[in-house]
Amino acid sequence: MRIEFYSQNTHYKITLNPNHMMTPSEFLENHVFTDLKNLNDGFDEASTYYFSESDFETVLQRIEHLGIGLYKINPYFEGKEYKGTSHEDHKKKATDPRWYKKAFLTLKMTQAGLIYSATYKVSKKLLAR
Repeated sequence: MRIEFYSQNTHYKITLNPNHMMTPSEFLENHVFTDLKNLNDGFDEASTYYFSESDFETVLQRIEHLGIGLYKINPYFEGKEYKGTSHEDHKKKATDPRWYKKAFLTLKMTQAGLIYSATYKVSKKLLAR
């Protein structure tokens, strides 16, 4: 499909692909991670985001609102992996926010100064938006 826009001095052509679907990474970057600071300064794959405690709390609020699942929380302390936890450890579905809220609260109370990474489940329905 081609859409053309004209104004007095410019001509814009936009080609839309109705079959294009955002990738999960694109969706997370555009709808969840916006305005948050990625603490990954090259110590891990560029596609892996790390957040401070306060930013990760914002991530959890946003994914709950959007209905995004969370498979695993991967905390790090002083550059080393800390005790991670997953929805399977809590015997809950990835989309059940009860497990990750409880796990995050436990991690916050157990060790100050953690940074957080996670693996997410973004549905095809959300990607098609």
